[in-house]
Amino acid sequence: METEVRDPVAAQGAGGRPRRGTRRFPMFTRDTARPEGGGRAAPGDAPAPARQWPLLAVLGTVGLGLLVTAFDAFRVGLLLIGLALLGGAGLRWFLPRVGMLAVRSRFTDIVTFGLLGCVIVLLALMVQPKPWLEIPFLDDALHFTVRGG
Repeated sequence: METEVRDPVAAQGAGGRPRRGTRRFPMFTRDTARPEGGGRAAPGDAPAPARQWPLLAVLGTVGLGLLVTAFDAFRVGLLLIGLALLGGAGLRWFLPRVGMLAVRSRFTDIVTFGLLGCVIVLLALMVQPKPWLEIPFLDDALHFTVRGG
């Protein structure tokens, strides 16, 4: 009886059924899995915008922030953009299904949205002139790098 190998990581198990001989992933991926929580955020019979409301909420707030920034209120616009990203992290954390807002694993999405949101909010609060937030060691680091030592 000759054994046919269909997959480089497959092996014959009891009864001639294929089983995985190793925990390695196959060399070639045949399909991709939906990210955890990537299902519809509303039932399938709801209209498309309702099914993707978490993504639309984040994108709408970012768009509003860009519009406010374009009208020369850059600090408020950047705060809106940063808060939209932080809101996206919160939605990703608390909601079991967020539609297309889920891009990677839940952990990676939360860390990415959270870090980018925090950085944008902090930079918006520290922007010159007349910063709303002053962090002395960052000011010293900037003066040190500009002066060159």
